[in-house]
Amino acid sequence: MNLITVNQEKCIKCGLCVKECPERVLELSKNRPKEVCSEECISCGHCVAICPREAIDNIKTPLSTQISSKKFPKLSPEDAENFLRSRRSIRSYKETPVPREKLKKLVNIAHFAPSGHNLQGISYVIIDDRKLIDKAVKIVIEEFEKANVSNNFTKPYLEKGTDTILRGASSLILATADSSFPRGRENSILSFTYLELYAPTLGLGSCWAGMFERVAMKENSPLIKLFNIKSNKKITGAVMVGYPKYTYQRLVDRNPLEFTFINQ
Repeated sequence: MNLITVNQEKCIKCGLCVKECPERVLELSKNRPKEVCSEECISCGHCVAICPREAIDNIKTPLSTQISSKKFPKLSPEDAENFLRSRRSIRSYKETPVPREKLKKLVNIAHFAPSGHNLQGISYVIIDDRKLIDKAVKIVIEEFEKANVSNNFTKPYLEKGTDTILRGASSLILATADSSFPRGRENSILSFTYLELYAPTLGLGSCWAGMFERVAMKENSPLIKLFNIKSNKKITGAVMVGYPKYTYQRLVDRNPLEFTFINQ
C-alpha cells in the first residue's frame, strides 16, 4: 500500500518528515523521503503537518484535510496559566438545559485529544434527558444501598431527593469503547480532560462523575441496559455537564508544589 506521495518540485529535502515519524515509516533515499513500512503507520499525521512546503501527502492523514496552524494566535504563558487555573469542578448547576450544538462541540474537542499509540477508539453517548438522568441516579443510589456504600451520598437522596451523584447537571456524557479495547480507560481520561478544559469557553461547567462511574463501569451494570449500550461496548468514563449555578472569584490553588531534578 502506497501511503506517501511527495511533490518533488516542492520538496526541499530537509528530512523533517523522516526525523519526526514516530514509527520510522519513512527514510531518506537519495535525499528524498521514501516510504519503507506503511503497515506501521499510526496515522498521526506528523509527516504532513511538519513539512514547511506542503510537499508530502499521506492517504491516512491527507494534506487536504489538515488545517494550517500558522494563522492562529498563541496564548502567552500567563494567559495559558490563568485559563487552566480558572477551570473548576462544578457541583452546583442551573436547571437550564444545554443546547445540543454545544454538547456536540464538547465531544468534538474531546476526540482530538492525544491517545495511546494514536489508537483513539473512544465514542461518546450524550444524555440530555433529565428524566433519564434521574433514573440513572436512582439506580446508582440503589446499587450503593445494596453495597452499603457511605450514606453521605445515599441519605440526602433518600430523605430529601437531593441528587448527590450527578449534582443536578442537565447533561451527562459517557465515554465508551469496544469491550476488548485495552486503552479504553486511559484514552477516555485524556479525551475528557480536553472536554473539561474546553467547557468554560462555552459558558459550561463540568465535573468528573466518579461516584456514578463506580456503578456504570462494573460488570453487568444496570446502567448498560438503561442507556442501551451495545453488548460489545463498555463504559469507560463519565462527566456531568451543565451551566454553573455560581461564579468563582478566585483561581484554583493546590498544595505546595513538590518536584525534583535528577542529575547523573
